Amino acid sequence: MGEVVGARRETAALPVPVLLLVAGFAAAVVAQGGYYTYGRVTSALLVGLAVVLARPRPNLLVWLGGAVAVWALVRGLLEGDVAAGVPAAVAAGVFAGAVLVAARADDLQRDQLATVVLGVGALVGLTGWVAVVVRLPSWTTEAEGLLRAASTVTYPNAAAAVLAATAVLALGRKPTPVHSAAIFLVCTGIGATMSRAGVIALVAGVLVLCVCSGVRKTLVAAAPPLLGAVVAVAALLPSMPVVREPQPVVAFAGLVAGAAVAVGLPRLGRFLAPVAAVLAAGGVTAFWLADGLATRLTFSSPDRSGATGAALDLVARSPLLGVGPGKATFFFNADNGNTRVMRYVHNEYLQVLVELGAVGLLLALGVVAAVLVALWRGRGTALWAGASAAVVVVLVHSAFDFLWHMPVVLIIAGLCAGLGFPSTGDGRSEGTA
Repeated sequence: MGEVVGARRETAALPVPVLLLVAGFAAAVVAQGGYYTYGRVTSALLVGLAVVLARPRPNLLVWLGGAVAVWALVRGLLEGDVAAGVPAAVAAGVFAGAVLVAARADDLQRDQLATVVLGVGALVGLTGWVAVVVRLPSWTTEAEGLLRAASTVTYPNAAAAVLAATAVLALGRKPTPVHSAAIFLVCTGIGATMSRAGVIALVAGVLVLCVCSGVRKTLVAAAPPLLGAVVAVAALLPSMPVVREPQPVVAFAGLVAGAAVAVGLPRLGRFLAPVAAVLAAGGVTAFWLADGLATRLTFSSPDRSGATGAALDLVARSPLLGVGPGKATFFFNADNGNTRVMRYVHNEYLQVLVELGAVGLLLALGVVAAVLVALWRGRGTALWAGASAAVVVVLVHSAFDFLWHMPVVLIIAGLCAGLGFPSTGDGRSEGTA
């Protein structure tokens, strides 16, 4: 009887609150990142219901997140539009809720949850690749003459943030051929987005993994899927320029070859290093020789620089309280002499400072600090290294894009953070489905 019970526990399903959290994440993925009202409401309701059923104990993160929400509502009220503060308040609640629900899971449930997240990430990466190859307008974005993968998220940079966080979370686990293949699809998706910030955030996450898990262990796990992705993306490059016809045969051959590298490279033993060097050199060379990709090889972004200058001007006018949630509009002169208008400054820390002032930014940084402290206390848990790296990915990428306005990013960030926290559950399997 004891053996039977033990076997049942090894295959225990995820608790209902965790399933609802996964549903909220999936809903945000398919509903354009949850950016628009219907996706935002759906994902928020699912996460909120998960929190109600999980019944987590309030902690410092809850109080700080609540303070951010209250301050956003107060600033909206002071500007005569309390509804303007609702999106920021909901964003804080969704993030904190995802953390709390994920932290309730035990080790077995966390491993299963990480597997589900990897599966969703692999689908996002693959659909982004497909969208570029077959030219799906709704799942791609045309920018600077290139067709960039956006998948169902419909914003390449947000898709890249989700994929990069998923990749490093998975790299922190024990490598298996199946996991390597899934991580390969995730990393191929990152390349297909052509997101510079996504690559920078991914590198930052891998560096955190090196610190937390050791350089050798990290490189052994990361090299095969990353190099396989280099091969696949190199074959995808000819299909990216808008003025050219797509090359599906070349792209598909590259995808198959990349998958073979991701799964087969670990079997090469002592030949791993030279083969890896050749693959990396070939992929980088293909990237540099591809026409039309020069704009993705520079950190220059005149529009973002202009928006940053305009944002700093707004901060100077109201440094303490900000201009109010949703009230920021950035005007600046473009290189052609025309006036440009942007709603987002593509730096969430600066965006919060503009809209909610120094008070709001300090509260938001308090939430970040509370998450990092809790992650430190959770070191030694099975997913701690990957979870910590995933949180760093989102924090780094948030300095380059308006990610906190996308529930899909908030949920994956909170979910990953919770997986690295000390377990707040009671370890029992009741309430599973």
